[in-house]
Amino acid sequence: MRIAIIGAGFAGLCTAKVLREYGFDVVVHEKAPDVGGVWSATRRYPGLATQNDKGTYAFSDHPMPRRYPEWPSGEQVQAYLEDYVARFRLGDALRTGSEVLWAEPVRGPRPVGAEGAGLVALGWDVTTRDVATGEETTDRVDHLVVANGVFSEPALPDFEGIEEFEAAGGRLVDAIDLHTVAETVGRRVVVIGYGKSACDVAVPVSDVAAATTVVARNLLWKMPTHLGGWLNYKYLLLTRLGEGLFRYVEPVGVEKLIHGRGSRARNALLDGVQRVVTSQLRLDELGLVPDGPFENIARSTVSLVTEGFFERVAQGRIDVLRDRTVARLLDKGGEPCVEMDDGTILPAEIVVCGTGFRQEVPFLPDDVQDLLTDRRGNFRLYRQIHPPRVTGLSFAGYNSSLLSPLSAEVGAAWIAALLTGRYRLPPAILMDGAVDRRLAWMEERTDGRHARGTNIIPFSMHNVDELLHDLGADVGWPTRVAQWALPVRPGAYRKVLRRLRRQARRGTPRVRR
Repeated sequence: MRIAIIGAGFAGLCTAKVLREYGFDVVVHEKAPDVGGVWSATRRYPGLATQNDKGTYAFSDHPMPRRYPEWPSGEQVQAYLEDYVARFRLGDALRTGSEVLWAEPVRGPRPVGAEGAGLVALGWDVTTRDVATGEETTDRVDHLVVANGVFSEPALPDFEGIEEFEAAGGRLVDAIDLHTVAETVGRRVVVIGYGKSACDVAVPVSDVAAATTVVARNLLWKMPTHLGGWLNYKYLLLTRLGEGLFRYVEPVGVEKLIHGRGSRARNALLDGVQRVVTSQLRLDELGLVPDGPFENIARSTVSLVTEGFFERVAQGRIDVLRDRTVARLLDKGGEPCVEMDDGTILPAEIVVCGTGFRQEVPFLPDDVQDLLTDRRGNFRLYRQIHPPRVTGLSFAGYNSSLLSPLSAEVGAAWIAALLTGRYRLPPAILMDGAVDRRLAWMEERTDGRHARGTNIIPFSMHNVDELLHDLGADVGWPTRVAQWALPVRPGAYRKVLRRLRRQARRGTPRVRR
């Protein structure tokens, strides 16, 4: 079986590596000239670093180098992935500078019965364009894996007045298109957003810009890397206990106690963390206490404090306008400016948008996309991987989590088991029901901010457990118990993933969960 993978970030690369180990012929298409996805040199913005420590943000069989700092830079993460390609000899399968323009399914007989609204893809004709030469090529593969990332396309706002703003010398860019702070020296910069990329950019920009203003529509709770100045946050949020503090769609085991009789202790712990964070970051003094309780930190994305951000706010080097939005861009007397929703006008030679991303699969035909998403645009994926109404298609990395490398790696093993016949899917009607329940729960708990159904933060280990359960595998109870108090170590999953590969080679009877 020949498999095409779209995207060479964490998910695409580890899926390629795992599928090759299972004996598949794999080709990986990446539009950028290098690997890395969001860590590519083409997308790295000033101040970019991981949210995880290097011990948890890694594959099970390829730890981060010891020489790396605890929170590696974007450049170091990209170098780590280059090392991964070299170590596992993925270079011959990799096609960088190869943009996928179109993936047309080779349509099989129309299914009957309850699955009659679906699509049987016997293969895919994948048309790519060489970014350097413009040459287009079409290649047929048996299976398609979409690993283009849940942060694939920047969601740049469509502001009124952009033409006159640019005519006056203003510049509107997404954070990933701002590659050096040299572009902002002596300029008046407005950064829109309050998430990771917005705050990451604002800090180095404030060191060289004439003025740096952050416009925050909604303030988010942010976690210090060291709570109270000493407790590493990984002992809070990168453990099973930390995950269990937030209610899952179906609480299991100890979680039933945490959200039942133990709810008072759970609430007291979160309230205590909120008080420490508020005091440590001087949020009251700065007027930057977010609305709502601290547990809202896990609604969509858990954001770490960017080092130096609140210190620069206190020093007056960064001005944060909370609960505000930019109404339009304009030219005021030959000077580029932004007009706020209250009518205030600010000079702004550069406007940097850290306003999130869109999850798009523009290379798939419209009728296929209609089968992948619901009316609200959410991806309907069983286990965040398989579209119940389309065969011959899988998604990798659409289980974005705090432990994305491990989640992607276990997801790749799940795809391999499906393709080798070791795992048999439930009937489509049962998969649809499971997807419906998950999306309804995600919609409620995140107020719709779940990246079209692809963001499972903070429930990384629930996703890993479900995938391994499907495969009849488990990391073992001693490891699971340890993970309640200690950060999850991806290396603990190396043996179970190897065991699954050995079972596939031996032809061990398939499993059905």
